[in-house]
Amino acid sequence: MNAEIICVGTELLLGDILNTNAQFLSRELAELGISVLHQHVIGDNVQRLRDLVREAKERSELLVFSGGLGPTEDDLTKETVAEAFGDTLQFDEEEWQKIVDFFARTNRRPTPNNRKQAMVPVKGRKLPNAHGTAPGAWFEDENGHCAVLMPGVPREMKAMWAEQIRPRLEAGQNCTIRSRTLRVLGGESSIASKVGELFDSENPTVAIYCKVGESEIRVTAREPDEPSAEAACDAAVARLRQRLGDNAYDVDVPGLEYTVVRILREQGLHASTAESCTGGLIAEKLTNVPGSSEVFGYGFVTYAEAAKTALLGVDPALIERFNVVSGPVAAAMALGAQRASGAELAVGITGIAGPGGALPGKPVGTVYLAGTDGRSGKVWVMRLTLGGYRERSIIRTRAALYALDMLRRMALGVDVPDAVLTTPDCLDQPEALDF
Repeated sequence: MNAEIICVGTELLLGDILNTNAQFLSRELAELGISVLHQHVIGDNVQRLRDLVREAKERSELLVFSGGLGPTEDDLTKETVAEAFGDTLQFDEEEWQKIVDFFARTNRRPTPNNRKQAMVPVKGRKLPNAHGTAPGAWFEDENGHCAVLMPGVPREMKAMWAEQIRPRLEAGQNCTIRSRTLRVLGGESSIASKVGELFDSENPTVAIYCKVGESEIRVTAREPDEPSAEAACDAAVARLRQRLGDNAYDVDVPGLEYTVVRILREQGLHASTAESCTGGLIAEKLTNVPGSSEVFGYGFVTYAEAAKTALLGVDPALIERFNVVSGPVAAAMALGAQRASGAELAVGITGIAGPGGALPGKPVGTVYLAGTDGRSGKVWVMRLTLGGYRERSIIRTRAALYALDMLRRMALGVDVPDAVLTTPDCLDQPEALDF
């Protein structure tokens, strides 16, 4: 089945509202094995909407709408789509009472134009809205083409999709569809060079989505039954992980921090952080994970040089000799955080996030990251060059991702690529870390 997503609202065209609905719906339809041919954003204009619906209906079996179901005169999505599908609308007393009750719960009364929202299809089906005043609609023609109309408010749209629309679409499939999402550190080009030919698979399908510092690989299998679909997904993920190695860090997780917390918990370990350029971002990511208090108790944000000395015990002479943005200072920060917190693992990070602050031989994007493992007595120090990403937020996000990955690798006892391996007494000869 092919689908098109149509998001209605002049405010979307003006950029006043970020269109997250299209992203959500695209992912949901992909998980159902439904191919999205086009995404559209269109203003509240009847003739343009009428033309678009006619064209989209000729190309695709399923049209998925969000927005345009409000009470104002320019909210005409329902009327326009009903016309295209040979349907009409009628007033629904039950829906009207729901609207009246909805307003009453907040000590308000509906206005006459709210009656417009209680108009529902005659041939099609209404889709009750348990989270707002605008019911959705389902239209279908004699050729089996469907149109699904949902509110534009993301919270209402997602609830209606999950509760009413997705189950109906799943029931109409003659197979079982399952997906897995493999999270991989690195960019699209490096990943594609290792597993590119697997993207040509028709079942399961394999698709890559780029994010800051990492990528998601979505594997979707279509099989006669659930065990077969899950087995096909698992086999494809296993092939991907074999080729991608340690950079493929987990499956079906929201982010690397979830993996780090899980591994720390499984290993019975605790971690601490000492941050300068990332300003607490590493600790924030860790503490966003439910249950992280079991493995994370301390984090230090030591942005000023004096704070590094007072809280982490970094020798001022070390800063004066090598500069605050240096390998020796990062190592001293990590060792200080571990000593102060008593955690088995700790990371220290210092760098130049920009846009200013460049130093001789250390341009914007230069970041030093160190990690210490109290179990093995190992200390890792690495220099990151992230200056190709000019935005300060991207440099900080990528630096935090590297730090989380260092924690993951230390917890698992595996090598940290591109890092210098040393020992806790490395500060006795700090010049070795000045690179």
